[in-house]
Amino acid sequence: MINLDLRQAIINNVRNNTKEEMKDVIEDSVGNDEKTLPGLGVLFEMIWKEITAEEQSRLVDVLHAKLQQTKSAAT
Repeated sequence: MINLDLRQAIINNVRNNTKEEMKDVIEDSVGNDEKTLPGLGVLFEMIWKEITAEEQSRLVDVLHAKLQQTKSAAT
């Protein structure tokens, strides 16, 4: 049996997907069962490593704003 770590298994699972298939994987995972979260995390990590500091800052801004909205809605 081959011993792969989770990150590599996820990458291997989507490596040969078309762009449309990748979009489907993401859309099917968002808001779905929590078992899909590690896969989204691996994909996010791959994106994060390849984008500019400006793009990273924009992502952080969006995430921060969304978390603040969620916090406000919960109170």
